[in-house]
Amino acid sequence: MPMRNAHKEVETGMAYIDSIKEKARKDKKTIVLPESNDKRTLIAASHILEEGLADIIMVGDEEKIMDGAGWLEIELDGVTVVNPDKCEKFDEYVNLLYETRKSKGMTVEKATEILKKDYLTFGVIMVKANDADGMVAGACHATADTLRPSLQILKTAPGVKLVSGFFIMDVPNSTYGDGGTFLFADCGLNQDPTAEELAAIADSSARSFQNLVGSKPIIAMLSHSTKGSAKHPLVDKVVEATRIAHEQYPNLTLDGELQLDAALDAKVAKTKGALSDVTGKANVLIFPNLDCGNIGYKLVQRLAKAEAYGPMLQGIAKPVNDLSRGCSWEDIVGVVALTAVQAQIM
Repeated sequence: MPMRNAHKEVETGMAYIDSIKEKARKDKKTIVLPESNDKRTLIAASHILEEGLADIIMVGDEEKIMDGAGWLEIELDGVTVVNPDKCEKFDEYVNLLYETRKSKGMTVEKATEILKKDYLTFGVIMVKANDADGMVAGACHATADTLRPSLQILKTAPGVKLVSGFFIMDVPNSTYGDGGTFLFADCGLNQDPTAEELAAIADSSARSFQNLVGSKPIIAMLSHSTKGSAKHPLVDKVVEATRIAHEQYPNLTLDGELQLDAALDAKVAKTKGALSDVTGKANVLIFPNLDCGNIGYKLVQRLAKAEAYGPMLQGIAKPVNDLSRGCSWEDIVGVVALTAVQAQIM
């Protein structure tokens, strides 16, 4: 997760996450934090409220939450606590879950049991009911636990072929990317995407980069080969993904297959005969599989001391975002700010 000892300054003199926080404050949204038994979540909620980034709903027992805040010596003034056992809208939420999932065998009794016990599903239902604008979870749950109810209840956004995960990477003292800011995808969800899925991930990532960074997305489809320098089925997949992306998403500035150095450095690209509108300028990096994406973002995070915000989810009808179980409270604050900006856009 983000290394706090090195903040890259962008041209405005403001670190990337500070610019996101400024956007979040201008149109404050309501974000659910269902993991109310996690101390990092409590500390993050306190800072989010103090900084005015979002209105916060926590799911759980108010007495336990406030006892935890007291033990941590933090203030949670202004937080809204919703206890499923005492919620006035509980029956409404039960009916909403039942109606949404009845074709899959959901019953009223089962919906009641789920919403009593599963705070993540309860949070997603609040988003579905428009009682919250988004949700952030995953500090003490697996990605599947966050993703499953989100897909089942909120569904994918119109025109989106699949949900994927990305990180916003903010690299200090870097001349690459958009002043050191990149989007890496998919780093947290799709294990081995097909060529068509890679193309769809590129399209979603372009929109996410435009919305969250505010600059033109320049997309590199990454491989261990540059323009035919290697022959392998893994290379063929990226070549085909590039072809599909050009065909289905012709407005994207996109090139592939490219090795990372060619994507980032125009001089290297020239030596490899791969100069294009993308090489030397790429700020959106599409990895061929989850192994590459996950290893890649962690290398940049640890060795380049980059701040890594995510894994963010793209393609869900309303903003729900995951956290690494190794996250810090600062990471939660950052992802909540990003989620709030996603909600503004939606």
